[in-house]
Amino acid sequence: MASSVVRLPALTYAHILDTNRGVTSLVVGPRVVTLSQEQKVVSDVTSCVLILQNHYCIIRNPVLRGDDKAPLFDEHGNVKLAHGDEEIRFSEHNGGEPFPLYPGERLLQQPTAQTVLTADQALHLRVLRSHRTEAGQIREAGEEYLCRGPCTYRPRVEEQVVEVVPATIIRPNEALLLRAVKQTTDSQGNARKTGEQWLVRAVGSYMRDVDEAFVRTVRALPVTRRVAVHLRATRTFEDVYGTRRKAGEEWLVTHDMSDSHIPDVYEEVVKNVPITVLNSRQYCFVTDPVGGDGKQAFGRREVRKGECSFFLQPGERLAGGVQSVHVLAEGEALLLRATEEFDDGGVHRSPGDRWMIHGPADFIPATEVEILEPRRRMALDVNEGVYVRDVRSGGVRAVVGESYMLSANEELWHKDLPDIVEQLLGIANRDKSRVVTYRAPHNSCVQVYDYKEKRSRIAFGPALVMLGPDEHFTVLSLSGGKPKQPHKIKALELRLGPDFMTDIVTVETMDHANLSLRLSYNWKFNTENSQEGKLLFQVPDFVGDACKAIASRVRGAVAAAPFDHFHKNSARLIREAVFGLDEKGSINNRFFFPANQLEITNIDIQAVEPVDQRTRDSLQKSVQLAIEITTKSQEATARHRAERQEQEAKGELERQKIIDDVKIEEKRKELIAMTIESAHIEAAGQSTAAAKAKAAVASIEGTSAVKQAELLAEASQLEADCDLELVGKKQRINIEFRQQLTELEIVKSQELAAIEAEKFRGIVDAIGADTIRAIAQAGPELQAKLLNGLGLKSFLITDGHSPVNLLSSAQGLIGQQ
Repeated sequence: MASSVVRLPALTYAHILDTNRGVTSLVVGPRVVTLSQEQKVVSDVTSCVLILQNHYCIIRNPVLRGDDKAPLFDEHGNVKLAHGDEEIRFSEHNGGEPFPLYPGERLLQQPTAQTVLTADQALHLRVLRSHRTEAGQIREAGEEYLCRGPCTYRPRVEEQVVEVVPATIIRPNEALLLRAVKQTTDSQGNARKTGEQWLVRAVGSYMRDVDEAFVRTVRALPVTRRVAVHLRATRTFEDVYGTRRKAGEEWLVTHDMSDSHIPDVYEEVVKNVPITVLNSRQYCFVTDPVGGDGKQAFGRREVRKGECSFFLQPGERLAGGVQSVHVLAEGEALLLRATEEFDDGGVHRSPGDRWMIHGPADFIPATEVEILEPRRRMALDVNEGVYVRDVRSGGVRAVVGESYMLSANEELWHKDLPDIVEQLLGIANRDKSRVVTYRAPHNSCVQVYDYKEKRSRIAFGPALVMLGPDEHFTVLSLSGGKPKQPHKIKALELRLGPDFMTDIVTVETMDHANLSLRLSYNWKFNTENSQEGKLLFQVPDFVGDACKAIASRVRGAVAAAPFDHFHKNSARLIREAVFGLDEKGSINNRFFFPANQLEITNIDIQAVEPVDQRTRDSLQKSVQLAIEITTKSQEATARHRAERQEQEAKGELERQKIIDDVKIEEKRKELIAMTIESAHIEAAGQSTAAAKAKAAVASIEGTSAVKQAELLAEASQLEADCDLELVGKKQRINIEFRQQLTELEIVKSQELAAIEAEKFRGIVDAIGADTIRAIAQAGPELQAKLLNGLGLKSFLITDGHSPVNLLSSAQGLIGQQ
């Protein structure tokens, strides 16, 4: 069961409902409330609302109050509320004391600190309900305004805080670009229309109004003595310098006007214009120049010479940029052409006139003069030249081996050559105005044809061939490859030989055997007669024609011979077919072509191969069969020779056996005779032999004993000599070693003594003689002082183990009586 007693501490409250009357009452502590049956607590015990200084809270459904600020109640005793309304209560409410909430009131916002605005802040407020301010000013619903600092803003239920607006800092060389949100009046009192933009240039803090929208910060453009700003007006207005500008007008802002420029709303920055500086050796052309009256002269040019500096005005252009004065040395010139009619130092120049200015000189062209090209005197060696064309007559000539300067009506002419000639010359990026030269190698010739004179000339190498303007090389197109194919070799020079060429010729014998012949021809040109030099180029492809002529003769000769005959006599048949026979039936030594003086001096048959596979197989079989027949014949001959030699050896062996048998019988007869004789001798001399043998044995034993004794004595002598020599060598080596060791020890001792002496000398020098003297005297002096202190005149210290002789030393220790 719920408790019927409600205890309220101080600064707390509760709402108690009387169920019989339907009235909710406020009970504030400290208090103890005993509830009756018809009463019940409808809210928990709640702390009173405490608002600190400079704080506020928002109450929903606030209680209605009378003129005396007391709450109003209805006839039933319930407190009257402003339902749906809000009330803002500050720290002054209820005398600064905590206050309870009446039944029906709700704390919408907890106590919150009031907004404190600094001098650079403002509150953007929107009026929700029309009201009159404390200052008596009437604010209409929907109105927006700024509450500017420094102040503490006291909120009102009739107003809504949109945002905190900070002031914008305008730094030096900056401006604010603002836009009017609606028709208003700016901070300077100027009327602004909706959408209009303007700049605020005043340095410092700027607080924009609610009718002003911030667009961006405009930074100033630096204007130096070397850089100007090119501007364009987007509409007619008066700029900050007091000059009225029309829409589309362009102008420059230079350092003389300002050191910085902030582009206005109606100013468009085109670009930065750098200053153009000309020194004393420079000039430039300005097109469409602006005159002193500010008007632009379209279509005109103006030359400006240094020393000077200027900015290009809008519309002006530098034609060709800044140019240096043309300095012409000796042997240099400028080719000029007049673009307009003018007087050049008393000389009348018409448009299109060409003339030259020769050095040494300085030259700055006038506006009516066009420089076509600089020219330099060309120093040409005897083997160098250039092609020169006269622009008036069109004639072209070659200038060779002299120092030459083109005249005003001359120009270098470019000689074009066929692509194949360019490739054969092998000159990369050839200067086409230079005379074409070709070095004809030794033992060769080059033909040059003049298409204007319709004649040719031949140059024999070694020589340098130089082409005239209308001359061209004759390109040789020779056959090449194996077998020969036309147009394989391109060349400018014709080799005169001797040289060789190789060709493959297919022939057919009388018995229809197809053969492939690889033939090599030695050739040369006969140039003994200078008049015949013109005939050398009469045959365009002498290689192909010579090979065809020789192949024709070889085919005719081979066709009349069977394969066997040709196989055995191929060299002679081919040489006879090509060179022919003289009156004596001998083979000639050359094959001469009178059309171009070509001579074939020799033919070498390098290979003969059948073309048909069956012929090749048959030839291989016949060769193998011939090899087998030859092999078998040789084997039979060898076998016959071996059998004959075997029979001869057998007969000789039988004959030798018979001779040996006869000799054996003779020897056997002699053996029997000797056996009988030896038996007689044995019987007679057995005793004699025994006596001689004993004597001989005794003699041999004696001799052996003597010899053995001599050998033993000699061996003993040798051993003794060897031992003696060995001992002597050991002793000598030992003596030498001892001597060397002693010398080393002496040297070592001397060096150590020298080192110690040097060390001692260094120590003595470092310590000093006085210090050493003091050290030496310190011990005896100390002992004397100790003895004096102890009252002793002398003493002796021993370890007790070493004997001390006091017989004579005691005289010094014991005082004399």
